[in-house]
Amino acid sequence: MRVSKLSTRLLNARVSAILNPADKSVLRSHVRCIQFTYYADKNNNVPGETEKMNMFQAINNGLRIAMTRDSDAVIFGEDVAFGGVFRCTLGLQKEFGQDRVFNTPLCEQGIAGFGIGLATAGVTAIAEIQFADYIFPAFDQLVNEAAKVRYRSGGEYNCGKLTLRAPCGAVGHGGLYHSQSPEAYFAHTPGLKVVVPRGARQAKGLLLSCVEEPDPCIVFEPKILYRTAIDEVPTAHYTIEIGKAEVVREGDAATLVGWGTQVHVLLEVADLVQEELGASCEVIDLVSILPWDAELVCKSAKKTGRVVVAHEAPLTSGFGAEIVSTIQEECFLHLEAPIQRITGWDSPFPHVFEPFYLPDKWRCFAAVRHVLKY
Repeated sequence: MRVSKLSTRLLNARVSAILNPADKSVLRSHVRCIQFTYYADKNNNVPGETEKMNMFQAINNGLRIAMTRDSDAVIFGEDVAFGGVFRCTLGLQKEFGQDRVFNTPLCEQGIAGFGIGLATAGVTAIAEIQFADYIFPAFDQLVNEAAKVRYRSGGEYNCGKLTLRAPCGAVGHGGLYHSQSPEAYFAHTPGLKVVVPRGARQAKGLLLSCVEEPDPCIVFEPKILYRTAIDEVPTAHYTIEIGKAEVVREGDAATLVGWGTQVHVLLEVADLVQEELGASCEVIDLVSILPWDAELVCKSAKKTGRVVVAHEAPLTSGFGAEIVSTIQEECFLHLEAPIQRITGWDSPFPHVFEPFYLPDKWRCFAAVRHVLKY
């Protein structure tokens, strides 16, 4: 099985320890060189009880709700029967049976193709790709089949009941095969929907939205957040709208745009800018990559006149380029400084040099200072 040192450590971890979010040593034992401070999600507009959960527990809870509400829903992927590398499916096979939660061969193309077939037949298919880095063998199935079934058949068939989950992004020691952020590849594909949660509350709501969405969806889950992201999560069913960005902090000096883990980096940058430069930054979590909320981002850009976009993926043709292009086209006369992109570098994701690769708060702070002084 293709697993890194990270996955080996997680597979051997005691389940009782993994399930205890109060143990700070456990929360950070699977990562090193964490480049951000986690900002808990305070925006809970869902009525009813909440429970403190980390992100993998929130995903597990969401999957349990989806399986309970829909008797036709199935979960499949590599090692999901015993919980998967990151434990997101822990206990689900015992609860729902081997016919509804089951392992697949080590074949991502087969996982995607099987999911497309199930979804086309009307089954709610929830597939897991063990690491987003290994989604590429399934690329043809997703962009040439899943995304085009409805269009090709004139609406006679569709595979909108397909949801594909994939852990993505840096984790401290993943290296070139376990730390990539491939969201931009799929953002070029009409017919798919792509989301990236920034924490536990969002992960559950977006997952349930994707499961119920009539188009095939990909959920890229930043793996470093599985245990470091802890929120008060509603225990009942709820959804978060796909295609709607969120202003997580209001400001008027500059607009900072990110998604996933990078939102927390930008929130830290906003604090630093306020402390060091006396300016307030507006921080936007894009939430959804495809479709993305150009209206909200442009509205903020027109208000502040300065924009910084940050993501972990490489610079060239990263999704930040699409955001910059749209802002340039729609907001040119409102801009007070060139738009800045702070990203990973155009190289394979490094191992020991990961801290120099990631767009940390200092690189982002320098970009904000530049646009404020321009």
